Amino acid sequence: MLLFFILGLLVHFVFFASIFDIYFTSPLVHGMTPQFTPLPPPARRLVLFVADGLRADALYELDEDGNSRAPFIRNIIVHEGSWGVSHTRVPTESRPGHVALIAGFYEDVSAVAKGWKENPVEFDSLFNESKYTWSWGSPDILPMFAKGASGDHVYTHSYSAEREDFGARDATKLDTWVFDNVKDFFHAARNNQSLFSKINEEKIVFFLHLLGIDTNGHAHRPYSREYKDNIKKVDDGVKEIVSIFKHFYGNDGKTTFIFTSDHGMTNWGSHGAGHPSETLTPLVTWGAGIKYPQRVSAQQFDDTFLKEWKLENWKRLDVNQADIAPLMASLIGVPFPLNSVGTLPVDYLNNTDLFKAESMFTNAVQILEQFKVKMTQKKEVTLSFFFTPFKLLSDSKQLNILGKARSYIKQQKYDEAVSLCKELIHLALKGLSYYHTYDRFFLGINVVTGFVGWTSYVSLSIIKSHSNLTRGVSKEVKKPSHLLPCSFVAIGILVVFFLLIQACPWTYYVYCLLPVPIWYAVLREFRVIQDLVASLLTFPPSHFVGYLLAFTLGIEVLVLSFFYRYMLTAGLIAFASWPFFTRLWTQAKIASLSWTFFSLLLAVFPLMPVVGRKPDISLVMGAGLLVLLLSLFVITSLIKRKDNFVNEELLVHLLQMLSTVLSMLVVYSTHSSLLRKQGLPLLNQIVSWTILASSLVVPLLSPTILFQRLFSILLSLMSTYLLLSTGYEALFPLVLSCLMFAWIYMEQETLQQSVVSHRQKLTSIEFSCNMDITQFRQLYLDDIRRAFFLVFFLVTAFFGTGNIASINSFDLASVYCFLTVFNPFMMGALMMWKGHCAHLISSIYLYQIISTIVPSLFM
Repeated sequence: MLLFFILGLLVHFVFFASIFDIYFTSPLVHGMTPQFTPLPPPARRLVLFVADGLRADALYELDEDGNSRAPFIRNIIVHEGSWGVSHTRVPTESRPGHVALIAGFYEDVSAVAKGWKENPVEFDSLFNESKYTWSWGSPDILPMFAKGASGDHVYTHSYSAEREDFGARDATKLDTWVFDNVKDFFHAARNNQSLFSKINEEKIVFFLHLLGIDTNGHAHRPYSREYKDNIKKVDDGVKEIVSIFKHFYGNDGKTTFIFTSDHGMTNWGSHGAGHPSETLTPLVTWGAGIKYPQRVSAQQFDDTFLKEWKLENWKRLDVNQADIAPLMASLIGVPFPLNSVGTLPVDYLNNTDLFKAESMFTNAVQILEQFKVKMTQKKEVTLSFFFTPFKLLSDSKQLNILGKARSYIKQQKYDEAVSLCKELIHLALKGLSYYHTYDRFFLGINVVTGFVGWTSYVSLSIIKSHSNLTRGVSKEVKKPSHLLPCSFVAIGILVVFFLLIQACPWTYYVYCLLPVPIWYAVLREFRVIQDLVASLLTFPPSHFVGYLLAFTLGIEVLVLSFFYRYMLTAGLIAFASWPFFTRLWTQAKIASLSWTFFSLLLAVFPLMPVVGRKPDISLVMGAGLLVLLLSLFVITSLIKRKDNFVNEELLVHLLQMLSTVLSMLVVYSTHSSLLRKQGLPLLNQIVSWTILASSLVVPLLSPTILFQRLFSILLSLMSTYLLLSTGYEALFPLVLSCLMFAWIYMEQETLQQSVVSHRQKLTSIEFSCNMDITQFRQLYLDDIRRAFFLVFFLVTAFFGTGNIASINSFDLASVYCFLTVFNPFMMGALMMWKGHCAHLISSIYLYQIISTIVPSLFM
């Protein structure tokens, strides 16, 4: 059985890893030649302001008094430049957002796992193509564009990571630091001849990363005064920096300014998913090469933002976030970033039609180069008779479009040339996506085949070991046939040969070869399959259809619950009615009422807002008080029941109650300290980490009696969970545990209906039962129900108070009792532990049902 368990873990690990090879592979290709516009650029230098975490509506809308929070930026929109909304993509995180802005392509979702700090940059960027780039801002963002740059021409100036404190008194100091250092930089340049000559070169970039808005958004929410005041502070800083540039360069008209954001933020202070508040960011451009404001009488958009922002008379030019990279490259005349997939927004350019057409042509050739390299790479590793090219963009069509576009430019038909180039870009991007996902269907089929095979093998093994289907079969010994193993060996050899000649990665061998031994093991159990089919045919058709419908309905509810949380409520309401359709209601009314009550109570949670949207510390305090009251009740009951309730056992429970009290005090104290903007007290931090560490050890000191050990585990998990809670979710593990304990009682009662002649009391069952798991036990329909209950409760544990599959369901405020200084991996680990606490409770209770209560009645 141990070997079977290890094999199961290995198979599931392979299935999990396959997700990243099928869906989350890097879109990068290498081997292209740089492409740049062969005409003089309008600007010598470019200044890029990125206000991290700034929502489009927060910048553009007017306040309650009808005034702009960013009057300088508003004045630019009305009098000097062009503006619009930049549409980002999931994941709306800092690293992917900055990569899209500066390198022009969208990283795959798994890139977030690479972190934000000190990552090797394996792609080309605007900074790399520039002659010099100076950058100021966060130590989490700047290094990733400097480390991979060719040569030594990207300079970074960042503050210490300790400044990124969500509990700090004034997060706007992060932005003030940037503005002050830029001012000091230009002041020093006047006395440094070498630096002075560098910043007077052409094709240079100045990058100001402004993190204060994002930090205040996480700490206080985007609708807070702190967030809105930070926007005003940034606006003042931008105004001052623009003035410095104009003064330093003698107002030469050769500077382009771009103000934008990497991502937005939800109302509850998170980002990462695809809500419009996260994906809609501002874009304001002005200076050299940028078109002046255009008054219009009407504009057509699918939203009502123009009216809300009072900007309906000023032309809005929306772009995709990756489009900003080619825009910046064309403005200062550097090659487009090699991996850019952005389309140049020519409507922003204030230049000749020839310049626009040539720039667009360059953009098309640059993206077409990527398409050609991607196609060549895939063609080289695919057998010629298996290779299916992208038919919409054949070699002849490429040449035809490029030839026509060049001809239109020569004939001064610039609008036609631009349109043709946009068509070519559209086709090339579709082709890039086609070749990027070329193997997706092939790999998916293999993984699905392996998964279905493994599920079939496990099912057949259970049926063979725990049913009478095969026990009445005559045991005549047949000479083993070598046809089946030889056939699968031949299949395996063919698969290896097929992959070898295509030079596939080693992971492809794993995904393609894994189904071979699995299906061999399945087909070896052909006799069991025959007996199973014969047994199913003996079922009355009405019963068979009824069971099939119930099974299908249950699976559908589980699947739909991944998309609609309220389906969990529907399932729990159905669970609440379970005792009334059985004899349990007459056998154990108290247990049945408890099951029904806690099922209905748990059903409320999926209907409530996702965790973090409405923080309420009073609910956390309430949950702590309920835990303490429950603890007092349990300890009192144990003392009354047990004359030998020893001091050691009492000491363990009292220690856990003390942990709960300390957790409540830390939560309240930390919340109050952060409200006063005094940061996280060191003592609170020490106590929090101590409670977390002790919660993993203290339950091992409790008695091994089932009830006492389960209660000890609940107390330890709750003391940690309270520290990680911000609202109603603090009640969730408590209600779930009560329902799980009621489930144990219910399962014990269901066995009263069996042929079992005796039944152990819960007070006499040990938490860990050493039994012979190979001993035969007949399977019953109740086992299928128990398995479904397990899966449903696991899904409820994951999605009952939020959506752990969505990044923006995680509220950073959850970890403020442990740390407030930005540390993505530590914060992520703590939030994942919080998400798995409820899952752990469900798993522990089911394990006890399977390994102790049910087996103990069949031994």
